[in-house]
Amino acid sequence: MKIHVLKGFIQNIFLVEYPDKCMLLDGCSKADFPTLSDFFAKQLARPLSDLKVVLVTHMHPDHAGCAHFLRSKTGCQIVSFQSENQWYKGLKGRLAHIIDIILALWVAGKMNRPKRNIWYHPHLHPDITLTDQETIPGFEEWQVFETPGHTDRDLSVMHVPSKRIYVADLIVKVKGKLSPPFPVYIPELYKSSLLKLQALRPNSVMMAHVGELSLTDEDFEHLLNKAPSQAQTNKLAIQRMIRRKMYGSKRELRNKS
Repeated sequence: MKIHVLKGFIQNIFLVEYPDKCMLLDGCSKADFPTLSDFFAKQLARPLSDLKVVLVTHMHPDHAGCAHFLRSKTGCQIVSFQSENQWYKGLKGRLAHIIDIILALWVAGKMNRPKRNIWYHPHLHPDITLTDQETIPGFEEWQVFETPGHTDRDLSVMHVPSKRIYVADLIVKVKGKLSPPFPVYIPELYKSSLLKLQALRPNSVMMAHVGELSLTDEDFEHLLNKAPSQAQTNKLAIQRMIRRKMYGSKRELRNKS
């Protein structure tokens, strides 16, 4: 078993390779399809149809955006969380979906990425749904864990023999230091998820926006201390963006005068 790390549109892509099959540890963004296709053809020298499973850890654009498209191209199975409701449900959900795409494009701009179409359907239709501690069919060495907080349905997945775990957006980096993600919709569950991860004692942690690191108890203590006590939502992100633009415009006017 090999784990390849590819540079995605705004996140790391973790691709698991076996001699007879492959699995993506997340659904990427729509902009990542050419990267994946080229990697299979040029680096792995195997057909994209060898991709048998795409795990979707949560519904944000850089984690679910390419899942349906990959299934249509390869026939792979989408594996995800077990939930009665869609994350982007109703009118408010559709608005949140648009905002999340806008924020992802904003992040891409900050990273000097070229403009890409990352639109994807707001509702996920997985082939297989899993709950806490179940294993992925066809990839039984891999066990999923429910680690909500960032959203209400985040999954992490561990390669049990090596104790390497992929946690998606559970942990990010801000100004070079490990940090809770933004948004955190359910703060109390987020802290519980950090404690669950710490209790698993993984040998290394794979993070979509950081890479793979071995975390210490001091790292977890830092993250728990930084974890928000109140919900941090996209509404706050939009307000901050507006304030920055207004402040920037006012500063430009003062400089001109």
